[in-house]
Amino acid sequence: MDQYANSTLFSVINAGKSLEQDLSEALGRIGLSMAKYGALCVLAASAEPLPLSVCARRMTCVRSNITQLMDRLAADGLIEREADPLDRRSVRAKLTSKGAELQLAGDQICSDIESDLAGLFEAQEAKILRSTLHRIS
Repeated sequence: MDQYANSTLFSVINAGKSLEQDLSEALGRIGLSMAKYGALCVLAASAEPLPLSVCARRMTCVRSNITQLMDRLAADGLIEREADPLDRRSVRAKLTSKGAELQLAGDQICSDIESDLAGLFEAQEAKILRSTLHRIS
């Protein structure tokens, strides 16, 4: 493993895993998974209820996964489903007030983790890091 100690590749991977774990654990404390939080964010960003196919596309997941995810969100009382008035074959999802509250709580968690991360760097270092990471992704 020593051969990887100075590896940029493994440093980036390990940092990403660590941040993902921190975020996942923090969201878990309020009853959200990262997938649930992501879905709530997609719905919160929309001014109107979204067809599940649009949610799937925006979250880059397959329709069967979005259906299961929406089932769990509905069971938790975080979203409601409604018939699409323009297409009776389609179902749309919208946030409940509880879902909107949890989405905002998730935003605060992300903001807190972002602040902690930013505290590790000088402003110029953070700018360089963001720029570098954007080139990777």
